[in-house]
Amino acid sequence: MAHVFVLVCLWHLTGVFGESVSVMEGDSVTLHTGLNKLMGDDLIKWRFGAENTLIIKINVMASRLTIYEDVLDGRFRDRLKVDQTASLTITNIRSEHAGVYQLQTNSRSKSFRISVYTRLPVPVLFNSPQCSSSSSSSVQYCSVLCSVVNVSAVSLSWYKGNSLLSSISVSDLSISLSLPLEVEYQDNNTYSCVINNTISNQTTHLHINTLWQPCKDSGHCCGPTEAVVRLVGSALVGVAIAAFIFHDIRSRKRED
Repeated sequence: MAHVFVLVCLWHLTGVFGESVSVMEGDSVTLHTGLNKLMGDDLIKWRFGAENTLIIKINVMASRLTIYEDVLDGRFRDRLKVDQTASLTITNIRSEHAGVYQLQTNSRSKSFRISVYTRLPVPVLFNSPQCSSSSSSSVQYCSVLCSVVNVSAVSLSWYKGNSLLSSISVSDLSISLSLPLEVEYQDNNTYSCVINNTISNQTTHLHINTLWQPCKDSGHCCGPTEAVVRLVGSALVGVAIAAFIFHDIRSRKRED
């Protein structure tokens, strides 16, 4: 009897909390009824949210399928499909479709909790144009910042090979995250910045020789951004000098 009691309790707990389903925004998800076929007297309903809003009703005896697409400000319009077992498919899912879905039949009920995750951005690396030297040695250390914007429920981490160096997490708020890393100049190890959530991840690898190049005159490391700025600045100075010379020549001709 004790074993039967435990099984009954577990069945009730499953009915209350239901199945958890994670899906990426823009994808489709199917909630399976577990039915092999529909019986002639079945009346099947799908409900959504805390208010148990009716979104699907199937009257098998009357061969009638009703999809309530205009409820909840039309958030389910053109997104709901059902198959021969009354399993529900939600297409092109968005964050407003996250929540609890309730299946009701003549003999039982079943619930599903859907969590919708936004697609992750690729982490962007920003390097410092200058590197500092250790006070106790001539070793140079360079700083790089890994950043992502408009993210929620994610972790941002730095890895050295397969070893975790540092990590920062955010819950449900949509914010920007940044995580710094200091590495030795000319370090040959492989570093990577990884953003991940429950179902996906994005990685950007750090190539030290690409981010920094040595500057002979100043003894620090110069990144591509700084090099571009210097090049543009030199070009602007050259244009200004050429304009001045041209103007001076024209002025002299007028005086003659």
